[in-house]
Amino acid sequence: MSTPPQTIDDPELGRLHRAETTLDDGDIVVHDWFAGTLTIDGHEVELMIDGADADSVSILIPRVHSLVDDLDAVRRRASDAVVTQFSESAPSHTDLDQAADDLVLDTIEITDDSTVLHFTDSCGEHFPAGFWPAVHLKVNGEVAEVTVEG
Repeated sequence: MSTPPQTIDDPELGRLHRAETTLDDGDIVVHDWFAGTLTIDGHEVELMIDGADADSVSILIPRVHSLVDDLDAVRRRASDAVVTQFSESAPSHTDLDQAADDLVLDTIEITDDSTVLHFTDSCGEHFPAGFWPAVHLKVNGEVAEVTVEG
């Protein structure tokens, strides 16, 4: 007998639920994170918060609120970091502005010690199909690392 999924209802973030995946054979895998969806500028952004129970996730909720409250500035720092990481010379203001428009935030991952922002290259000109940039932030919001994932 399985335990029903746990949920957290947050006035700003909406309903967060214990993430599950249904396998092809019908088995259900319950993950150690909670998931939800935010609508930002008319675009749905997946939210993943690390934690196997509502209590451990609730501890991270204030950090998620702070991130969402400052999301425009955080997204811009992150897109600037992506361009800077993959440019052979100092990027121009035009390059940075174009990347801010082209890189669409798709997923926010929050853990005890970091935040990862996953972006989609909306124009398909910056990253090969099936790959996307991820910006890893320290708890204080500073960019720690930029990676390409696939």
